[in-house]
Amino acid sequence: MKKKIFLKSTFIMAIIMVLLTAGFTPTSSQAGTDEFLFKEITVNELMTGYEEGKYTTEEVVQSYLKRIENYEETYNAFTYMNKDALKEAKKIDQMREKGEKLGPLAGVPIVIKEAVDVVGYPTTFGWAPLSKEAGGIKLMPKKDAAIVTRLKEAGAIILGKTNIPAFSASGTDANTSWAGPTYNAVNRSFAPGGSSSGTAMSVSGNFAVLGIAEETGGSIQNPAAAQAIVGIKPTFGLVPTLGVTPLSSSTRDVLGPHARTVEDAARMLDVIAGYTEDDAITEVAVGHVPEEGYTTFLDENSLKGKRLGLYGPGWRTEQLSDETKELYARTIQELEAQGAEVVTDPFAGTGFADYVKNAPSQGRESFFYDLENYFENINPNLTTEKVFEKAGAIPWENGGPLSSRANLPGKDNPDVLPDLTVFNEVRGEYRRIMNEVMEKHDLDGFVYPQMSKATPELGQGTISATTVSEINVGGWPLITVPAGYYSNGSPFALAFFGKEWSEPDIIGMAYDYEQATKHRQAPQLVE
Repeated sequence: MKKKIFLKSTFIMAIIMVLLTAGFTPTSSQAGTDEFLFKEITVNELMTGYEEGKYTTEEVVQSYLKRIENYEETYNAFTYMNKDALKEAKKIDQMREKGEKLGPLAGVPIVIKEAVDVVGYPTTFGWAPLSKEAGGIKLMPKKDAAIVTRLKEAGAIILGKTNIPAFSASGTDANTSWAGPTYNAVNRSFAPGGSSSGTAMSVSGNFAVLGIAEETGGSIQNPAAAQAIVGIKPTFGLVPTLGVTPLSSSTRDVLGPHARTVEDAARMLDVIAGYTEDDAITEVAVGHVPEEGYTTFLDENSLKGKRLGLYGPGWRTEQLSDETKELYARTIQELEAQGAEVVTDPFAGTGFADYVKNAPSQGRESFFYDLENYFENINPNLTTEKVFEKAGAIPWENGGPLSSRANLPGKDNPDVLPDLTVFNEVRGEYRRIMNEVMEKHDLDGFVYPQMSKATPELGQGTISATTVSEINVGGWPLITVPAGYYSNGSPFALAFFGKEWSEPDIIGMAYDYEQATKHRQAPQLVE
């Protein structure tokens, strides 16, 4: 494995060096590891700099590539780099110079999770048998995922694809990836969160301004919380997932932004959200995307008069650690200082916690059907059977990364969508209870500590989230916001969430909290 990691790292460094020698050379201050010119820069600040002629997109991208060159070997955030990044940056500069119309993210450096198809880059699922670099086979998508098309049209510069655990099967780390583990930007000793490990590291560590993450069970939330950034897990169906390696695309999978600020996350959501005829899942989003955009709900008075439900045994019986209780109590005071009212354990007496424990479906029934559709979308001649026969391994057999899915329905007939009646009934019951709770207590949403205890050290346990998988089965939106730090230095985060399509409300409340507290601290990376 060390040899494979070394080869991958050497390949990425070679691509970066080619890019760096192809154009602009950073000044000494830009190249300096502690004086990165664009550290913590926001989309708005970046765009203002472009408009005022302070720098070009080529210079910005070059500086990010230099920073990645300095630190990638230490943090291992990427699986592939975009060899055309500088060429694309120059094109944006030419368009800007000519006064041509540019998209809302024109010249913004971003990263894309490995699980998302990008033309020109293999799709590996993070699994060695599907990675040519690790001795496996090579799968090349013939078209971009729907979300990538939207980002390219918006003018974003994709710097590369980011590391994930094999089959995105960990909410804690990327240790099972063919590319080796990704490390936490805050401190290498902490678990980075999964499965969007590399995206979170890239955004938190200032390898990019924005990133695309994906979640089935905590994979947007956990890395965002563990690395002190903002993550938006949207309502199921709001963002197209066509062209994304699935775990439960018919029932749970969602794509969302990773950013360092709520405003930047909202800006990215404005680009990626909404219906597309290519993805039937997004039909439910029609009429639920604000015409004026999510950024118009950014108001520093959003918490005033809002009523928010607090974490308690009515939601889940898992206890918070003593330090989590202390940090949560402090954040409640901060929320109240902004004019919010809180309601203790509003799910008490509803039977919700017991129902969740005994729910007859978690929405995994569609896995084999979703996987078959994914391969067919890559190439109409591909099937699940053909892919894994060629790979020489099957991920749900012999202790593979998907061994827990071996007995799911549809394995022998993946062309047919299994009956989802039970899952839909479960989701309906989740939503019925939430709606009754919100109506009874006149709530505008909920705010929980995203984790019940501090992030574990890498390889020393799992992340204990308070909102997974309730949020995923319910299909509800959630936004994770930095809210301080534990005594060991690992980040503490709040999770604002509400009923489906309530993104405008929770974004506004999260923004108010963020602006009032400013808890995020930029990590100091080490070489």
